[in-house]
Amino acid sequence: MHVVPLPALADNYIWVLHDDAGQAIVVDPGDAQPVEAALKQRGLKLCTILLTHHHHDHIGGVDALLAQHDVPVYAPRDERITCATHRVNDGDVVTLATPSARFEVIAVPGHTTTHIAYSGEGVLLCGDTLFSMGCGRLFEGTPEQMLASLDRLAALPANTLVCCAHEYTAANARFAQTIEPHNTALAARQQEVAALRAHDQPSLPVPLATEHATNPFLRTDHDAVIAWSQRHGVAGDRVARFAALRANKDVFTG
Repeated sequence: MHVVPLPALADNYIWVLHDDAGQAIVVDPGDAQPVEAALKQRGLKLCTILLTHHHHDHIGGVDALLAQHDVPVYAPRDERITCATHRVNDGDVVTLATPSARFEVIAVPGHTTTHIAYSGEGVLLCGDTLFSMGCGRLFEGTPEQMLASLDRLAALPANTLVCCAHEYTAANARFAQTIEPHNTALAARQQEVAALRAHDQPSLPVPLATEHATNPFLRTDHDAVIAWSQRHGVAGDRVARFAALRANKDVFTG
């Protein structure tokens, strides 16, 4: 399976997964135009659309795509997503014949209450739940929900390729540096991202193992993050530490 990030809108990635026969899956198409252009340029046939949550920058292009391609649309059980043909929830399995693929559906509430992720074929299609060195804002869920969701994603195989839906990596790295300034893996990843972005290359996908080593939102139990929390007057459990991280990221401008 070939994994291709398509830049879209301001900073989104629409993910295209295709096999050697040119049969393609498209994930979270917020805009139809880059998808149609990629299908034509690469000689691909759209076979399935996967959606992670209801935000317009993730579903805004679906209707235009369906006008040209008669394909199934898998989405969470959320009435705000009116274009779905197949509703899926936690523990469901999406099995596709063309291209041949199998994805486990994981409920990941936090960014929204009905957000889901798809895990399979060596990739994690996580929408706006997990970002490289970051995580999504809590628009509908609670810190406890989001931390539990991230814990579930963090438990996937370390070689899983994380396919996030936004190019936020450089900004996330700057925030992560304020949490763990002595993290050598983080410094190396930051340099890698700077080099990629200098040539307008995507910083994604990224192995989950790299996120374990660099992402403060997956490292709430590490000594450096605990020490940061204590310096900021946060006493309590890991949920409190996570909530403090997210609150500080919400106002970070570095």
